[in-house]
Amino acid sequence: METFLLVNRWVHIGAGFLGFFVAPVALYVRKGGPAHRLWGRVFFWAMMVAGTTAIVSAAYQGLTFLLLTGIFSLYLAWFGYRSLYHKQLGRGEARPAVADWLGVGLGTLVFAGTVAYGLLHFSRNPVPVVFGAIGLMTTTRQIRGFLRTGPWPAGQWLMNHISGFVGSYIAAVSAFSATSLTFIPFPLNFLWPTLLIVPGMIWVQRRYQARFARGHRPAEVVEVRIQPEASGVRT
Repeated sequence: METFLLVNRWVHIGAGFLGFFVAPVALYVRKGGPAHRLWGRVFFWAMMVAGTTAIVSAAYQGLTFLLLTGIFSLYLAWFGYRSLYHKQLGRGEARPAVADWLGVGLGTLVFAGTVAYGLLHFSRNPVPVVFGAIGLMTTTRQIRGFLRTGPWPAGQWLMNHISGFVGSYIAAVSAFSATSLTFIPFPLNFLWPTLLIVPGMIWVQRRYQARFARGHRPAEVVEVRIQPEASGVRT
């Protein structure tokens, strides 16, 4: 078991560092272009590996909050990735797949549990309430989109894609900061990535939304490729 945990730890570290470095590259290059898709896929799988190994380690050591943080990061990466398959769904031309409903249902339960855990330990650690509330806002918005009978607001799938991947990156950086940057006082060690990155993300999303409001189509803003059929949804 000790050997397994050691290997798990080094795989986690390697995947985490890979994700830290490739995420800025994916954000810098032309959105939707070949380089963006390449580095975006690398980031997605790096987060899958880092999140899964974090869950294994946290579960074995009984670190409940880090366990929830790992799930949080995994869900947001999945949310960002699945959003790419919702282009036709956003136009009212398809319906959510079973995998979409299972994912958002599981995410809602986990984030509600995160908020409950945070409230029970609020005097010692208010951070789970913040992360859990962000997660619940994400899943609530997703459920509203799935229940919508008509088209989504223009480019909503793109806003979801940005929120999911950037949110996953924030969660990963927050976990790294909390466990490694011990010179930063608590709870700032958990929250500084959110405070630093979220305003920039909102600024970018509002720029896109302003262009959509002026009548621009998503294909005129970013390079759009219709994804192949996946999990029962034609996109």
